Amino acid sequence: MMDWYPHATVAVIVEKDGKFLLIEEHSSGEVVLNQPAGHIEEGETFVQAACRETLEESAWHVKPCYLIGFYVYRSGNNNITYHRACFYAEAIKHDSGRPLDDGIIQTVWMTRDEVALNKHKLRCPMVLQCIDDYIAGKQYPLELIHEYSN
Repeated sequence: MMDWYPHATVAVIVEKDGKFLLIEEHSSGEVVLNQPAGHIEEGETFVQAACRETLEESAWHVKPCYLIGFYVYRSGNNNITYHRACFYAEAIKHDSGRPLDDGIIQTVWMTRDEVALNKHKLRCPMVLQCIDDYIAGKQYPLELIHEYSN
């Protein structure tokens, strides 16, 4: 019997002029859309991971403002359970000369309706759910997260 453990991840909603920052990337042999997102690395806080992942995947420097929610998703592709903390962050500065992570094709800005029309291309259902929760005004202060270390 194998040990089971969840994968702790972050995702970031960035909205400008009614459009959301999305990442077009390769995943499991397909081209998919996702928010800037990824795994929390050892020694990182949730907020640090959100900033790093957004920069690595989109070349955008961001400032997380609040938590939108926590989400749990079990992927049918790999049977991994992902625990996602999704943040709203302000876009601060774009570093257009910065190379993007391996597997990233490009960044795109889409309205909520455009995202919904591309539902078949979303990496997982959490992508649209996070946008909808943001639009619905779900906001939790960053102080909700308590992180400790020895």
